[in-house]
Amino acid sequence: MVLTDLENGSTRVLREGDDEQADRLIRGGHSRVAEIESRRVFADVFGPPPRLFVYGAVDTAEALAAAARSIGWRTIVADARARFATRDRVPSADELLVAWPEEALAHVRPDHATAIVVLTHDDKFDLPLLVGALAGDAYYIGALGSRRNQERRRERLLDAGVDESAFERLSGPAGLDIGAHSPSETAVSILAEIMAVRAGRDGGSLKRSHGRIHAEVAS
Repeated sequence: MVLTDLENGSTRVLREGDDEQADRLIRGGHSRVAEIESRRVFADVFGPPPRLFVYGAVDTAEALAAAARSIGWRTIVADARARFATRDRVPSADELLVAWPEEALAHVRPDHATAIVVLTHDDKFDLPLLVGALAGDAYYIGALGSRRNQERRRERLLDAGVDESAFERLSGPAGLDIGAHSPSETAVSILAEIMAVRAGRDGGSLKRSHGRIHAEVAS
């Protein structure tokens, strides 16, 4: 990240780990005006695009990959079932993996710029994927399923050793409440929630919001 002092024009380069405030700006992923050490600066952030990692190569996975790719994100879709994880079913994924959850997580290595969505509706996939995801740095972790299934999943995750505090990071059911029905509508709902979380917003109506319309993205 390059910081330019808006008063005297001086510049300096900061990397992740150099400073806590700089880390927040870098993790936000967007260039912006900020105040650092009582100086107004322009933080020019450089880095790879956000990543969307979807586990479960179902219809909603293709819709999510297509939507995320259209806004410049890198998309990765994985499934242990080779008959599902095919290019015919998920043509929009930048990367397609046939892998069990632990293998997929080890390959993807989710970081602070990664959002994870679990679509499989099967404990043998959902539970190890979510346990691993919650132990990592992904800024968004979401899972489909009814509220009843979410509560059952919560109990099983607790049994698997997940700490109660970790559930604050889990969005389930994933997505914003927009009345979505089809896979494409569900993908819009989920991607909108991911973007809101990344921007530090609650995803409500702009009409009722008193903040800036174009968010200064925060981690």
